[in-house]
Amino acid sequence: MTHQTDSRALLRVLGIDKPIIQAPMAGVTTPALAAAVSNAGGLGSLGVGAMKPEGARKVIRETRELTAKPFNINVFCHQPVTQDVAVEQQWLSWLTPQFELYGATPPTALSEIYTSFVADAAMLQVFLEEKPAVVSFHFGLPSAEVIAALKNAGIKLFGAATNVQEAEQVAKAGVDAIVAQGIEAGGHRGVFDPAGPDPRLGTFALTRLLVKEFDLPVIASGGIMDGAGIAAVLALGAQAAQLGTAFVACPETSIDEGYRRAILGDAARHTTFTSAISGRLARSMVNRFTELGDGADAPRTPAYPNAYDAGKALHAAAKAKGEFGYGAQWAGQAAALARSMPAAELFAQLERELQESVRQLSQWAE
Repeated sequence: MTHQTDSRALLRVLGIDKPIIQAPMAGVTTPALAAAVSNAGGLGSLGVGAMKPEGARKVIRETRELTAKPFNINVFCHQPVTQDVAVEQQWLSWLTPQFELYGATPPTALSEIYTSFVADAAMLQVFLEEKPAVVSFHFGLPSAEVIAALKNAGIKLFGAATNVQEAEQVAKAGVDAIVAQGIEAGGHRGVFDPAGPDPRLGTFALTRLLVKEFDLPVIASGGIMDGAGIAAVLALGAQAAQLGTAFVACPETSIDEGYRRAILGDAARHTTFTSAISGRLARSMVNRFTELGDGADAPRTPAYPNAYDAGKALHAAAKAKGEFGYGAQWAGQAAALARSMPAAELFAQLERELQESVRQLSQWAE
């Protein structure tokens, strides 16, 4: 199937003016960031996958106080964890020397630090009551009943896919757009089954495959940092570009000073995949934790998000002593292009760059 749809159809459905979506980035985004992007004509987003339901309600309401425009709320739809105490204890024993470096002890046991949306009826109830304009899914999809309830509440839905097979599931679920997450993207890889095959498709290849295959708007995501990148994915048929790492250095984010220094320094030139921090594959800047996880002596990582319980504790212990290198310093492959400026200024800059890139492309066509 090829689809020749109106290139601005998604913007009209969402009620936004510009084909720029700020990625949800749980633990990084804030109401101030999302509102700034939405007020500028794009779609701001908040990642609430690591929040409890009332925390999500709070940030939705705080964002509404800052903008009357639409914004996106993102949740994690991974399979709830099957705990393996032996694996977790081995992991904690292995991490003990790292904790001791900073005068701390690891947790005695690991816990599932947040609930998957597929098992979180209370979070669904918050969304049905608060009715954010968009709810988006990462790591999979909730049940057909949950999707129907959200749609009946008038909420638009996105589903992330990393390959054509996942996109087929997203399309069949009845969502409004597919987020094509290329291998270049920072943060957690959105694969539905972490134990299954992953073709590791790049953003360009994945976007083009999905545009040709599905009669649904495609949002390109992964490695897009400036207007030229936005123009490129629009030329491939995407109806919008989703940028995450590009916004990380904005003052509105909640990142700590170590993360900020890293993304604006040489560390941004070096990203890698790690599962050591959270228990699930994610692209991070190379730091002490990613190097630790690459060690030949590293045991099997506990399941996500239980491993994150240890990761967050180790980061907190090290950070208390001034060492930021154990943090979840998620960043995409083009992180070195990150800019530190208020989100509204960055958005305006992205618009100017997009217009210039489109002008240059039009010269080639003459």
